[in-house]
Formats: sequence, structure tokens, C-alpha cells
Amino acid sequence: MDDAAGLAIAYEEAQKSYEEGGIPIGAALISSTGTGTVLGRGHNQRVQLGSPIHHGETATLLNAGRLLASSYSNSTMYTTLSPCDMCTGAILLYKIPRVVIGENSTFRAAGEDYLRQRGVEVVVVDDQECRMLMERFIGEKPEVWWEDIGELSILNSSPSTKVK
Repeated sequence: MDDAAGLAIAYEEAQKSYEEGGIPIGAALISSTGTGTVLGRGHNQRVQLGSPIHHGETATLLNAGRLLASSYSNSTMYTTLSPCDMCTGAILLYKIPRVVIGENSTFRAAGEDYLRQRGVEVVVVDDQECRMLMERFIGEKPEVWWEDIGELSILNSSPSTKVK
């Protein structure tokens, strides 16, 4: 499977999350061997499930189920947005060697550089559809976005209050 097809699956997941009222981040784990089998796919479900850990990449790993180590080490993680620290850790934990990112202009985590330092191939596509969907969501629900990335909301009047 080529990168455009893998990213298209991740984008479908992001769109699904947006339609459910959630944060539009999607991901897909695709085997790099042979037929390019979809091992798992998922989307951010923090809003839908009230969960602090159901990001696009972690939901994808959950949906992939228990796999052999060789499955992870022969795969690519496609994600519509630059992976956060938690998702970066999951990618490293399972030794996924390649990550394709739809866009990183609305959010660029330090994880990209850390992944590269740890030997992971990181490809940033700068996909317009991924960027436009995220920009639309941030414009519509800025407070949910700030909550998702663990930052103080620009709408929060109390500078000492952290969103958990």
C-alpha cells in the first residue's frame, strides 16, 4: 500500500471522529510486507468516550489487538496529525519503524524529532485536507482542542488552572 492510500484511511477515521463530535484525528497501522494489510485503524475518541488516552494512534493500536512483535516492526503508522508525546511513546514501545504524518502545521509535537532521534523514519506529507479539517475543528471548538493537547485554554480566565 502506498502512503497516499494509508493516509486516506487515517483521514477517513479523522472524518468519522469529527462527525461523531470528536477531535478529528485518525490513524491506521499498515503492514509494510507483501499486501499492505490494514492491521488496525482508529480515531481520537477522547470526547466520545470521556477518555484521556483514546488518541488516534492509541485507538488504532487497541483496534489492532494483540500482535506479534514482528507485525509492529514491519509496519507503518499513518496519522493525520503530528503525534503527541503519549502516542510517540506507543510508537517507540512497539518499535514501529515508520510514521507518515498528514500535517503538522496546526500542531507539531516534539515527538517528531524524538522519533527521528530514535531511528524512526518520519514523513510529513503536509496534506491540505488533514489541515483544513483540523483548522475547522479548532475554529469551532477551541476549548476542546486546548484540552486535548493538555494546554491552558486561551478562553480560560484563570492562568493557574490546568485542564486535566
